[in-house]
Amino acid sequence: MPTKGTDDARWMDAAARLALRGRPVSAPNPAVGCILVKDDRVIARGWTQEGGRPHAEANALSKLAKGTAEGTTAYVTLEPCAHQSERGPACAELLAHARPARVVIGMLDPDPRTAGNGVALLEKAGVEVHVLESEAARQSLAGYLMRAEQGRPHVTLKIAMSLDGCIALADGTSQWITGEAARAHVHSRRAMADAILVGGGTWRADKPRLDVRLPGLEERSPRKVLLTRGVAPDGVKVINAPAQIAQLESAQYLYVEGGAKITASFLAADLVDRLEIYRAPIIIGDGLRAIGALGLDDLASAHGRWTIAESRQLGSDTFTAYQRTR
Repeated sequence: MPTKGTDDARWMDAAARLALRGRPVSAPNPAVGCILVKDDRVIARGWTQEGGRPHAEANALSKLAKGTAEGTTAYVTLEPCAHQSERGPACAELLAHARPARVVIGMLDPDPRTAGNGVALLEKAGVEVHVLESEAARQSLAGYLMRAEQGRPHVTLKIAMSLDGCIALADGTSQWITGEAARAHVHSRRAMADAILVGGGTWRADKPRLDVRLPGLEERSPRKVLLTRGVAPDGVKVINAPAQIAQLESAQYLYVEGGAKITASFLAADLVDRLEIYRAPIIIGDGLRAIGALGLDDLASAHGRWTIAESRQLGSDTFTAYQRTR
């Protein structure tokens, strides 16, 4: 029989998946998920809405009649905010007034306006609080946490390549390495980013649209960023070095689609947090390599840096994601 602890972890995982619905449109606020459970049944759920309001807790509670949240367990991926705002009430106060029996929190909020204060407010109101330190919650908040802790967006680097590690023929022809299913998946990943970056060479050679072309998600096309020493094209933000991604205001998630030089520059600068590789079952031979020189002195320094996070089949292609081990 499941224990309270395993149930808490299961519901928190569900809340973390729900939170992804708010990414990236919740910016500048984090995408948070909230589920209210009673008798092992979900009675309400919510996630941070576009522009950051209403918050997940307010969104979930708004779906319940007054008094019906009493006795529930509320699962929230991030500590409920405790500070007052002109844009809406403090979620810790909303939950305190709703009187759930328990509030299970995925992780504490690093924002000093809330850090620990949300828990204290709930406990003062007589609500039992448990901080789960959930890895699923933390992963769902990766961009918000990277901004708070490192002052830069969370970076996903995407590579589409052949079995022998090529991204194009020797003459630069690259359409298409992967199949339709893999390309659609790339567009779904673009839709979860605030900004998308390519290098000047890719921009000039391919003139990429860098948008989202999935029905219903077109409006989630990310802001365009170009890494180059050249002049900024209309509507495109230009940076001159990978470290300048910190200047991408309010961006929590950056998606990088570059050639070998851009890929190598971000990896060498240790700015890649998630590596997503699409591998097609083809062999090119004398083609353009996926990754340029990294300046490694020995093989030992290459080990222990990446752990597999996800793998799936997309048509005839394989998709594998790796998390940077820090």
